Amino acid sequence: MMEAEPVIEPKVIPEDNTHPQFASPDADVILGAKDRTLFRVHSYTLKTTSGWFRALFSLPQRATTPSTPEVIHLEEDAFTLESLLRMICGLPINLLSSYDEVDSLLFAAEKYDMPGPASLIRILVMTPPLLDQPLRLYAAASRFGWESEAKHASAQTLTLNIHAPEYRPTLRKLDTDAVLNLFQLHRDRREGLRRRLDEHPFVGSNVVAFCPRCRRQIDHHTWRELKYKVILEMDVRPLGDTVLNIGLSEWVEARACWDAKCPNPECACVLYDKAETLRLIRECVDGLPKTT
Repeated sequence: MMEAEPVIEPKVIPEDNTHPQFASPDADVILGAKDRTLFRVHSYTLKTTSGWFRALFSLPQRATTPSTPEVIHLEEDAFTLESLLRMICGLPINLLSSYDEVDSLLFAAEKYDMPGPASLIRILVMTPPLLDQPLRLYAAASRFGWESEAKHASAQTLTLNIHAPEYRPTLRKLDTDAVLNLFQLHRDRREGLRRRLDEHPFVGSNVVAFCPRCRRQIDHHTWRELKYKVILEMDVRPLGDTVLNIGLSEWVEARACWDAKCPNPECACVLYDKAETLRLIRECVDGLPKTT
């Protein structure tokens, strides 16, 4: 399906519709935003910064006069068009505060084949407040092949439960490989820790154990319950910081584990070394994969 040609009209433009930053009487092209804001721009600037406009202006043009330049009606709103033009004209750029603005600008830069604005947006998304929205950053970086930004964003998503319903609209914007890579990272952290907690020196599942002092057989049910709680928390927040900094000290399951003693009343040996166990679990979490 061929893209519709832009509507070009020679007409006299009312001055009050023209954006004040783009009102040069010497400009030979007028761009119209969808909300009727007009931007007077030099065709040379458009041709040297945009493959789309370069191709457009290579077509035969209708004769115009300086007082009645061509009007090219575009689909972008005034903010998007202004932001794009500021970038290609060397003016101070608009600060971007949301990914709705970022997505609109990236879509326009891609449509009009403008690599300059796209490279500036790539820098802007790595600054607050855009940097504080890792899933949206990951979506944009994955789509445009920004590998380092995508890796940084994937690491920042480890604070999120990406299976929560509120993130589904953003995940739908990702291509299949990007979604699968993100899910794999979150799953690998959870499963990596689960496997590690079943290995020595931790107590594995279904292991017959004995008190280290009196050799009476003991049941490690408090450890199993704590381990299960740890894995559930890693599923919700794969970064693991809540496990290390809160859970292993404050959870009911954690306190029960650290208080567990040998059932032999003449022994009452403490079964688990809290400090050493926390150190080992921290080492495990630190060794998990951090990026896609």
